[in-house]
Amino acid sequence: MKLISSGVTTRRALALARKELYSHSNSPAFYGIAVFFLLFTSIWLFYIQRYFTQDAASLRGYFAAFPLAFILVIPVITMKSWAEERKLGSVELLLTMPFSEWELVLGKYLSSLGVLLFILILTIPLPLSLLPLGHFDGGVIVAEYVGALLLGSAAISLGLLLSSLSKNQAGAFLGSAVVLMAVMLVQQITFSVELPAALAGAINFISLAFHFESFAKGLIDSRDLVFFILATVVFLFLNTRVILYRKWR
Repeated sequence: MKLISSGVTTRRALALARKELYSHSNSPAFYGIAVFFLLFTSIWLFYIQRYFTQDAASLRGYFAAFPLAFILVIPVITMKSWAEERKLGSVELLLTMPFSEWELVLGKYLSSLGVLLFILILTIPLPLSLLPLGHFDGGVIVAEYVGALLLGSAAISLGLLLSSLSKNQAGAFLGSAVVLMAVMLVQQITFSVELPAALAGAINFISLAFHFESFAKGLIDSRDLVFFILATVVFLFLNTRVILYRKWR
């Protein structure tokens, strides 16, 4: 019985995700943010990191730009998910449909993750074009892409939560950008200020960029893997609580 219920939930969430993906594909913001991401990461690698002056076959500098780019990319992807529904009043109609809170949230999450995955796929030609120039470790590159997807997953779930708390797209974008900037860059405090080990550890723990560092080095650390998965689940759960509150308010 539980398997049947789980299957129905998955089908409903995927159906909603397809609808949301169609909406994203008709949005100019989607294409704009994809171009921005590709340009930003490429400029970071070739002009800021000066890739061709380095005597190393590594893309670590390229993937190091991903957390910074996500500060703007993720809010654009998630800002309209709930905020626009609320502004247009369509959220009330959505809540009357035969979807559970988890199905609605999962549908929004999967569509946003699909958009991010598409953008990451667009970056693959760059590493492929550099492969003939050196002896790259394929396993390291795969680990870096896995880390980027996990980082994006956690950021998307946080962005969706903030979108559900916002009244319009502008508020959702600004709120998500500010919060993501904080959780991405908070670890910089530990580099510039000498802090007690316990406090520095706590600050690093809440930093998404800190947990991405091992992946950027080509290492899949089980602790960072668990952190990203738990962060995604927790933010999605909180999103369902917000939706449930609005449903019965």
